[in-house]
Amino acid sequence: SIDVPSVGGPNWYQYVLCGVKGILDNSTIQHDPARGMMIMLSGNIPPASGLSSSSAIVSATVLATAYMHNATLNKQTLATISAECEKFIGTQGGGMDQAIAYLAQEGCAQLIEWNPLRATPIQLPANAVFVIANSLSEANKAATSDFNQRVVECRLASRLLAKQMKLNWRELNRFADLQKALGYSLEQMDALVQANLSLNVYTRTDLLKLLEVTEEDFTDNLLTPNTRNSQTFKLKQRALHVFQEALRVQQFIETAKSTPEDCISRMKALMKQSHESLRTLYECSHENLDQIVTISDRLGVGTRLTGAGWGGCTVALCDGVEESKRFVETLKAEFYANIPKAQASDIGSLCFTTSPQRGAEIYLIEKQQNNILPTP
Repeated sequence: SIDVPSVGGPNWYQYVLCGVKGILDNSTIQHDPARGMMIMLSGNIPPASGLSSSSAIVSATVLATAYMHNATLNKQTLATISAECEKFIGTQGGGMDQAIAYLAQEGCAQLIEWNPLRATPIQLPANAVFVIANSLSEANKAATSDFNQRVVECRLASRLLAKQMKLNWRELNRFADLQKALGYSLEQMDALVQANLSLNVYTRTDLLKLLEVTEEDFTDNLLTPNTRNSQTFKLKQRALHVFQEALRVQQFIETAKSTPEDCISRMKALMKQSHESLRTLYECSHENLDQIVTISDRLGVGTRLTGAGWGGCTVALCDGVEESKRFVETLKAEFYANIPKAQASDIGSLCFTTSPQRGAEIYLIEKQQNNILPTP
């Protein structure tokens, strides 16, 4: 078996171990006996930038390990395994990064849903151009408790609401499961949160009383290893963000499927609302991220943080190539010019345009013909 440290700041190779362990230590997968592999890893995704570099390593390793051991798995299964095995390193993520790593399609956003995992392609307007801007504030979600604190707060909010609604609250630690059990719309869930989560801040003592659990039960079963010492929890704010963000996702899809002239403008507005919610309700932004968003607002660009937050990158939606060029040049002059760290970097690697492309694939090198062929 493979041991992966679950606490402390991880080294990059530990994400590789997660991927190998995800295949070889999984008793439900049929594969060849374990064999050694020589692995060369190369990439240009900045670490701790909110661009899922850690999930990219895990997903690539899962795919390579599965292929090397003749484990025949579809992309949905590979994505699910990748999401589960990244938790070996202590990150309680939801699986979206791993899902898009496999299921992405050129020119499309993806509506990702779970139980079972499925992705619905949403065709983006032809004129939509995305700009990635690195805030140069690194945020390693596996090295701090901030990320897992938000996960725990969401789970506690779901369980407390379930208990208040007289449901089996221990089994309902996901908002999606709670919503399904209640048969509520997103609007009804938003109203439920407003009506039932009355405190702006819940203390540990508050939750012990409301959930009717012991300190030991609370610590061992309702928290994660790196949130065991948390004393306060903002349940209402986190829940409101989740349900209101889900509503924005629906609105984004409806807008993308429509063909009005202001389609991209409406999408931009939703991106802006999303960042404001992440900043004020989920509280995972950073002053550098907010500065980039302020500049984008002035130029009429729709921008939000991407990834876990607390630093990393923003993603901006622009209406055409010219608007994206103007945005990039303005960021260079008004943001990066004032950051010493940026002067020693290739600006093109910090701020650049991009578009959705295909997900992970295996490429085989044919030595005789020196060709590289993709394998579905």
